[in-house]
Amino acid sequence: MTMDPEADRLVGVAARLFAELGFDGTSMRLIADAAGVDVEWLTARAGGKHQLYAEVMLRAHRAEREVLDAAVAAFTPAREGLIELADAYLDFYATHPQILALWLHRWMGDAADVPDLEDLYSRPLSALLLNAVRDLIPADIDAEHLLWTVVWCVYGFLAGGMRYVDPHRRQGRRGRPPSTEELEDFRAYLHAMIIHMTTPVSGSAR
Repeated sequence: MTMDPEADRLVGVAARLFAELGFDGTSMRLIADAAGVDVEWLTARAGGKHQLYAEVMLRAHRAEREVLDAAVAAFTPAREGLIELADAYLDFYATHPQILALWLHRWMGDAADVPDLEDLYSRPLSALLLNAVRDLIPADIDAEHLLWTVVWCVYGFLAGGMRYVDPHRRQGRRGRPPSTEELEDFRAYLHAMIIHMTTPVSGSAR
């Protein structure tokens, strides 16, 4: 979609609402009202709901792909490189909560009538990362499951925070971004998990 400044603004409004309410919970009327225009103007300048959603998700993918392409290009084939890749992924989503929300909605079945985005965006990105790290993963660990374990952990932490059993520990947040301390605590855990999961047991090294 070729953008003029007004169409670009309208897509930004749509992105915010899709992230907050999901595709299914967002109407063209709601987007138009939030943007201060009528539906006909919205459609003429930025397209219908499906077209807006496709543009929003394309921009989200491009932003993530740019960061991870750079991380893979700088990747060192060692455990430190694995940790740096995980940090790049965590930092991207920590600073782009709207994109996190868009994908979480899809995980919960949102926009079922807009298929194939996972095949277009998620699968190639997973393949890029998997090809970079596969040879560093011990034989007894499924590399793809490990990759997705990092994804699940990052999404879960950023979306839901922590609910500690110990009442004396600092409790997680709900509805607000993690503090710097919370994020660094989680980062340290993520690093430790990767170190343990990539340490070969006797006889399992590739």
